[in-house]
Amino acid sequence: MTDAAAPDGYAIRTDGLRKVFRKQHAVKGIDLEVPRGSVYGFLGPNGSGKTTTIRMLLGLSSATGGSVELLGRRVPEALLEVLPRVGALVEGPASYPYLSGRANLARFDAADPTTDPRTRADRVASALDRVGLSHAADKKAHAYSLGMKQRLGLANALLSPRDLLVLDEPTNGLDPQGTREVRNLIRSLADDGTTVFVSSHLLAEIEQVCTHAGVMRAGELVAQGSLDELRSAGVRTLTVRTPDVGQAGSVLTRLGLTPRHEGGADVLVAELPSAVLAEDVTAELVRADVRVRGITVGGGTLEDRFVALTGEGFDVAA
Repeated sequence: MTDAAAPDGYAIRTDGLRKVFRKQHAVKGIDLEVPRGSVYGFLGPNGSGKTTTIRMLLGLSSATGGSVELLGRRVPEALLEVLPRVGALVEGPASYPYLSGRANLARFDAADPTTDPRTRADRVASALDRVGLSHAADKKAHAYSLGMKQRLGLANALLSPRDLLVLDEPTNGLDPQGTREVRNLIRSLADDGTTVFVSSHLLAEIEQVCTHAGVMRAGELVAQGSLDELRSAGVRTLTVRTPDVGQAGSVLTRLGLTPRHEGGADVLVAELPSAVLAEDVTAELVRADVRVRGITVGGGTLEDRFVALTGEGFDVAA
């Protein structure tokens, strides 16, 4: 791990975290660094070790090796002190099917020895309102749709103020409107100073709401950082629009690029190495009397970056 920030600058910090099931290495020595106040997207294909990692972070599963710090305290040693400051929704919400949403939350709240029973009704009502379930508060949980059950799980995680919120696939089962509401909720929590750790395979959702991300592949953390850092590490693309396609192609080839036709007969596209400046390419084209109608440089997309890192596709639909 780097020393770019002091330990208390991270809401989550792991060092060589490992999990072995018999002979299967599910998590292979990962070093997570989740800055306080960030919205951190934990990405990876199914089976890459995301949920196993989350379970170790929360003390739901013991680590085979390595260490974990939550909110600056070592866990599992300080779990009883730290967990009241952490809200979580892991592997889908659990509820009592024949109790109402309101009664479920009241029961969950009563199980927390740090809460004040005199203000329980207010906390429950506030949590239901925040996830848009006030209208169904007295409906039995077994009659909830999958999306409503997901909202109830989120409400449970928000019963008390949290310094850290850990969400495993929080938009699972939600319609587009519900997904948008959860996205807005995450933003509002981050604005209030809560660090939000979101595990997901929905790339579009991560890109819209997160400030940082980490990418898992087969139990390994293959990249992490701010979204801008991850984008900048991707492939840049040069697009040239010109009527002199053949002449432009010769110039690009001479500069070590590999041009290809894409998007029209007058368009050439090539990957642009970091060592090659777009200004130099433009100057060479002009020097060769190529009539340049337009030239643009695009950074590699997050989708391209993640597919390159994992070797697998992502569900990019919202």
